[in-house]
Amino acid sequence: MKRPMSLELKPGIEDAARRWNAYFAGEIIDRPLVWATAKQAKAEPVEKITYHDWIYGDIDENIDKTLKAARAIFWGGEAVPSFFPSFGCDEVGVYTGSQLYWNEDSPETDWIKPYVNDWKDVLPLDIKDDNFYWKRKLEIYRRGAERLAGKMAMSPPDLHTNMGLLAAIRGSERLCLDLIDCPDLINEAMESARALFPKIWGKMTEVGKMDELGYCQYLYSMEGAAALECDFSCMISREMFRRWVLPALEEEASYVKNAVYHWDGPGALTHREALMGSRNLYTLAFAPGAGGGRHIDYLDLLLEIQKHGKAVHVTGTIEEMKYMHRFLDPEKVAYFTFNMDSPEEVEMLLEWFVKNT
Repeated sequence: MKRPMSLELKPGIEDAARRWNAYFAGEIIDRPLVWATAKQAKAEPVEKITYHDWIYGDIDENIDKTLKAARAIFWGGEAVPSFFPSFGCDEVGVYTGSQLYWNEDSPETDWIKPYVNDWKDVLPLDIKDDNFYWKRKLEIYRRGAERLAGKMAMSPPDLHTNMGLLAAIRGSERLCLDLIDCPDLINEAMESARALFPKIWGKMTEVGKMDELGYCQYLYSMEGAAALECDFSCMISREMFRRWVLPALEEEASYVKNAVYHWDGPGALTHREALMGSRNLYTLAFAPGAGGGRHIDYLDLLLEIQKHGKAVHVTGTIEEMKYMHRFLDPEKVAYFTFNMDSPEEVEMLLEWFVKNT
């Protein structure tokens, strides 16, 4: 691994990178990975940047707010400050020609307008160089790379690609019917969606100078790392997942090298066997979702994932993490806890893990 760039907001970046390297190798130094943040003393409140702000607001002002917010946080353990200017979970869909809209009942998020009436009319999918959202995102990454070098790492975009992209531009209900009514067209659509991934990944990592500056999304690596997902998977059968989604995820993971799969919701657990036997997806980050419980409620699942050679991401209270640490393989787990009371509390947690590993 290349020497990580020194970061103003992460003085211990070299030690953090060393520990992340051990994690990816299935090894351990003296404790498991711990991503822990806390509020800095006397930190001023920072206005939240919404998706709408990133799309239509002043880019430099938003970068200033991002940096101010990052400076208000103590980045403890293996936590790495990163620049994540998201347009929302369906941003890849708008790059191909859709539009975003907002609802007064949920102003902090956005929604996408499906535009596919007939797959034959839109395939192959493409991203035009003059697409407003695409140009805007590249410009944000370009300026972010210029202004945040030596301060923060970059972060890849929301990668709701593969069949998640098809669901966004077609609509989930209509896509469900297509999987049954016209599977051959879905073969073409998925082939087209998969061809877009290296274009998106390559261009954004190039413009954002991510290979040079390092990048971070749930995990950190100078060699490449990103979160992959397919939230639509909870709506399809195991056979459909293995036919269309799993090969796409494995292919995407080969581009980013160190991939974490954002496994969203109890409804997606039907694909556990396929994911646990997957290639290239080293980390399976199960997210229980709203009303789905907490990670401590899924300890048996986490243990099963580790038995299949995969690593897990775990969140919880300090006591919950200490309890799970009694059972989980420390070489294949990363613990995440946010907004702790103080940097001192973070350091005490790290010391506890060292003493109890």
